[in-house]
Amino acid sequence: MEVKVEHLGGVQFEISARGHKIFSDQPAENGGFDEGMTPPELLLASLGSCAGFYSAQYLKKRKLAAEGTRVRVTAEKAANPARLANFRIEVDVPLNLSPEQQRGIEEAVHHCLIHNTLMQPSRIELAIHSASLTDA
Repeated sequence: MEVKVEHLGGVQFEISARGHKIFSDQPAENGGFDEGMTPPELLLASLGSCAGFYSAQYLKKRKLAAEGTRVRVTAEKAANPARLANFRIEVDVPLNLSPEQQRGIEEAVHHCLIHNTLMQPSRIELAIHSASLTDA
């Protein structure tokens, strides 16, 4: 998988993957124009859309209505180091589910790639590439 991020100026970035584009910005109080989600909001969006996908797949597989299913994801800011913590996923399904079906959705969400990524320590490699003085 690959995502490319290009700085557009100020605190705005264009994010592209497979021909799709979204934009990231900051609220006005952080020097932005508030024309896109912030990076932490994009992380929550990724987790929420993944949880929504797995919830809908569970419902569709059982021939239950998945349309209208909504997911809300929240997290708190934590410090030392600065990060998001205490994520909460809420799945609202527009039909009455049995306790067994509710457990099924919970198990389905636990298969979400983003959920599992956040649950496991991961290594992040960083490489900095800079134009050499001879390229200038």
